Amino acid sequence: MKRIRIIGSFGSGKTTLARLISEEADITYYQLDNIVWDRSEEVQKRFPETIRDGKLNQIINSSSWVIEGVHIKWTQESFNDADLIIILIPHVFLRDYRIINRFIKTRIGLEESNYKQTFRNLFRMIYAWNHNYDMDGVLKITEPYADKRIFIKNSKDALNYIKQMMLERHEFEKVTCTAK
Repeated sequence: MKRIRIIGSFGSGKTTLARLISEEADITYYQLDNIVWDRSEEVQKRFPETIRDGKLNQIINSSSWVIEGVHIKWTQESFNDADLIIILIPHVFLRDYRIINRFIKTRIGLEESNYKQTFRNLFRMIYAWNHNYDMDGVLKITEPYADKRIFIKNSKDALNYIKQMMLERHEFEKVTCTAK
């Protein structure tokens, strides 16, 4: 299990889980937002689609990866090439809490953020992108891969599942679970 695609709404724990899997299984993880956004300037701009798609193709053509992000439509190939698709589904109020917590920590400088934290973005993250997350779209796009997708509520369960699968396949002998 060397290619893992993680998807879920804002605040679902995608980046945290990707980072944990990366550390435990020694697989590089990628954030789709960093493929979409050119962060080299003060004002962030989207990369042209050809650059974005080229970066994604370069990643999925490698032998191992963990890709996380909310994006579904232009990332179809990542679902196709994944050995495992993890759909994170923690309770909506837990996601709200995480979004607000991240907002506060980045606003007071305790955490870094990939984007400017504004009250307008906070509102959009909670209501437009969390409460109105397109789970039907995720289910529809991942339906052809139902045999390799799992629905998980937390990182610990995801790591335990991956550990069990990798041990059964004799792919990796030292996978430990350190998630809370």
